[in-house]
Amino acid sequence: MSSNSGEQHADPPVGLDLVAPEMYAPMLRRLALAAAGIGIGSALLAATVASWPIAATIGLVVGAPTVGYAFALRRRRMWMSGTMIHARRLFGERRIEVSAATGVEVLIFPARLSRIVLRVTAGELSQIVPLAMYTDAGSGRELHLLGLRRLADALATSQLAAAVAVSALLVHQLRAEARDARLAERPLYRAVQMARVKDAVSPVVLTDREVAALT
Repeated sequence: MSSNSGEQHADPPVGLDLVAPEMYAPMLRRLALAAAGIGIGSALLAATVASWPIAATIGLVVGAPTVGYAFALRRRRMWMSGTMIHARRLFGERRIEVSAATGVEVLIFPARLSRIVLRVTAGELSQIVPLAMYTDAGSGRELHLLGLRRLADALATSQLAAAVAVSALLVHQLRAEARDARLAERPLYRAVQMARVKDAVSPVVLTDREVAALT
């Protein structure tokens, strides 16, 4: 136990957010300020024809949901420490121990902007980790190399055959990204193309055979 704790402590946390929160924080700040301004304006306008309590309520109804949404998005963050996935939400934090996973699946949401994610289940808890998203035009965004490496290493410690297979898939993706391979040569992109051909209702869960075929 102490050895495992030491390893987790020695490895610095690695972010698993597909888009770093720092990139969209300014946009969310502007969105919150704009929503607050609209809410205040609505309250002042309503105060000309209604009592202040009613006007204040109208202002809250107009502005508060957007402000709350922006605040919630700013708080959301995902990272990995050792073999533990941490997902911070608006209230609280979810932790999933990958080495103790009871289920590992690769899901694809095919659309004009297709998403491919990893779903890790440990007991009653489940967490979605975004791996990549691709557009019809052949562009997209993929999880950075360090995140892929840490996920692959953590999955390799699991006793599940599915987890080991997905670990191998991520290693192949890691190598493809490292050598800047074309999208057609990247396993995650090929997985999305595979799901699009099926023309199925999302999400599409890859079978063990399909995961193995991508490596």
